[in-house]
Amino acid sequence: MKGLLKRTLGTLTAVCALATVADADGVDQLPASEQSIYAIVDPQIPLGASVYKDFKPKKGPPWKIGYASSYAGNTWRAAALDAIMNDLLPRSKEAGLVSDVVVTQSDLKDAVQIQQMRQMVDDGVDAIIICCSNVTALNQTIEYAYKAGVPVFSFSGYVTSPYAINGAANHTQGGAEMASWLAESIGKKGNVLLVSGIPGFASSDSFDKGAKDALAKYPDITIVGEVAGKWTDQVAQVEVQKFLATNPAQVDGILTQGAQENGVLNAMLQSGRPMVPITLGGEASAGCYWRKNPEWVDAGFHIWPPRREMQQMWEIMLRTLQGQGPKVQTFLRPVLPYTIDDVRAALPEDCDLNSTDFVEPSADGWFPAAVADQYFERPADPWKPAAN
Repeated sequence: MKGLLKRTLGTLTAVCALATVADADGVDQLPASEQSIYAIVDPQIPLGASVYKDFKPKKGPPWKIGYASSYAGNTWRAAALDAIMNDLLPRSKEAGLVSDVVVTQSDLKDAVQIQQMRQMVDDGVDAIIICCSNVTALNQTIEYAYKAGVPVFSFSGYVTSPYAINGAANHTQGGAEMASWLAESIGKKGNVLLVSGIPGFASSDSFDKGAKDALAKYPDITIVGEVAGKWTDQVAQVEVQKFLATNPAQVDGILTQGAQENGVLNAMLQSGRPMVPITLGGEASAGCYWRKNPEWVDAGFHIWPPRREMQQMWEIMLRTLQGQGPKVQTFLRPVLPYTIDDVRAALPEDCDLNSTDFVEPSADGWFPAAVADQYFERPADPWKPAAN
């Protein structure tokens, strides 16, 4: 693992044409340990100070929350919604912090999501969570919500509106680390197939940029094809199968985003071709294959842990509504490598190769309270029961 981290950190320092922390107005308020997470980012990510530093909600708790999801068709989105309905909402109700959550799905249609968000504002929600959206399409609606006193929180991706708060892993870093790992795993030469998520969406494009910039440092590696898996195993499997069936060129490794690696794995298994290294982003199904074939790869990467990312954004939302004063517009988390031992600890020996679950960091491993406190002007325990 030390070798892996050394390789990937070396790649990150080499990636060029990306924004740095020197461009920030808000991030420079964070301690050096956190600023380092922002060293290389997508240049469109807002790094300034949050407009919600002195925010006070329209009323005290319990608050009504809107979750304007853009898509419901994959296991990752299902896990994120499950985190709300079966963990975060019950805990928040018990603490007197949240009364209800209104959930909508727009099926990747910006106009529908805009209408749903505006309706939430008009119906009196106190905050809105969105996910993985187009970086600019919702900006006018986010401003509409802001003017009505309703903050918008974008998780697992970002929007460019100054009136939103973003929370995600550093997907550019993640793309670079995964690409560097794959390049080293295939001996620094060969053909790589890139399986994107949903082109045009923030986290997908950020990942691909970091990955391509990293692979460009390996002159003997060629990206022989690009397909879009839409963060859905079934879609990724079909797209990779079509590519493999119509392109006889050798494929030495596959670089895929999360929530679709099992589809990529199944496409390779059914193709009749020799198995090659595939990047892993936490799906338990692909993790199970790794557990049963421990020599296949030597690392996975926590970039999109759905329950942990939702918990992070939920706690940022609670803290903001409580008047704790977020310092920054965008909360980024570092990419966390994980090992076969982590998979063995999370999955039984008779694990399910078709599982729809995820291997995730521990409950306090993604956004620990001690770290979260450093992102707020007036930090406090967000789960403290509301005063009667």
